[in-house]
Amino acid sequence: MIKKIRRLPKNISKLTSIQDYYHQQGTVPGTIIIDENAVQPNIILIDYNQAELIRVQINNPEDCTNYLDTESVSWVDVQGLGNRDILERLGQVFDLHCLVLEDMVNMAERPKIEDYGDQLLIIARMVIPKERSYGFHSEQVNLVLGKHYLLTVQEEPEYDCFDGVRTRIKKNKGIIRKQGSDYLAYSLLDAIIDGFFPVLELYGERIEELEEEVIVKPTPQTLQQIYKIRRELLQLRRAIWPQRNTINSLIRDSSEIISDDVRIYLRDCYDHTVQVMDMVETYRELASGLMDVYLSAVSNKMNEIMKLLTVVSSIFIPLTFVAGIYGMNFNTEKSPYNMPELNWYWGYPLCLGLMAVISAGLIIFFWQKGWLSNSFKIK
Repeated sequence: MIKKIRRLPKNISKLTSIQDYYHQQGTVPGTIIIDENAVQPNIILIDYNQAELIRVQINNPEDCTNYLDTESVSWVDVQGLGNRDILERLGQVFDLHCLVLEDMVNMAERPKIEDYGDQLLIIARMVIPKERSYGFHSEQVNLVLGKHYLLTVQEEPEYDCFDGVRTRIKKNKGIIRKQGSDYLAYSLLDAIIDGFFPVLELYGERIEELEEEVIVKPTPQTLQQIYKIRRELLQLRRAIWPQRNTINSLIRDSSEIISDDVRIYLRDCYDHTVQVMDMVETYRELASGLMDVYLSAVSNKMNEIMKLLTVVSSIFIPLTFVAGIYGMNFNTEKSPYNMPELNWYWGYPLCLGLMAVISAGLIIFFWQKGWLSNSFKIK
């Protein structure tokens, strides 16, 4: 019986409640759970050696059988997980364990490697930068490595970073067609790791823009952008960290499927993974620093505003005092304490002049102290 679950978001930044996508309690191990919205599989087979290259569209999984027993390298690329029957037939053709099929269709799997004797299951996560906005698409890639073949299973056909590898095979560039299936697996893993660099480059540019924005004109939207970048960088870290351990296992494990020559190339791939980790950690620290700078900038701006208001209030306090004194209107002829200024002909303009002199004096005093000039720089 086919069980259905909610569709796993393609964008890794949305994987906040990953436990919602695990199998239900009591599910039999090896059960294939198909998403009702999954794309129908598209199977492409590329069979090559140093002299020949064959690329065919596969409609029936059984058609792959004739290519798997040859000395040439057979790359079977499955794009889409929307047909349970085809996946089970592929499992029979490649003699896959039921748990391998389960891991392939479970898009919440953590990057890992499992040894099944004559086969290696490698689960990796690929990221592709968005074309018209910041952020990235994320997709799980499953690789089943055999002696003379490589089976790759992808969630979506539209996001892929393997075009460079396909071009090298087609045009016979480099040594890829002189090597075996293990070198092909290395090439795909290297393309996956290198796909992180364009994404991180975009985040580096965005962080530089936010640095200027935080200093010049911080807004609540700026804080939201910083939080978003921190959250997405955390998801990138969760994707690349276990991938580093996976490649390290390929280097150290004694599987006969991986040759010693390919292990040397995997070391370079491991170095790239470490470099990605360092960049992710650096950008996370920069994002955290931006948040501190934002809070300091907002606090400093508030202090400048309060300073300006205090200066303005200080100017009007003595004016209020003078106006208050002469606003009492105690003008009784019999009183010895009457205010003679109220009967002066020039009393009113003199009072206004006194208030103007006091204001000008305070403004000059504040200006000499440097308080007024800094306060009027607030935007």
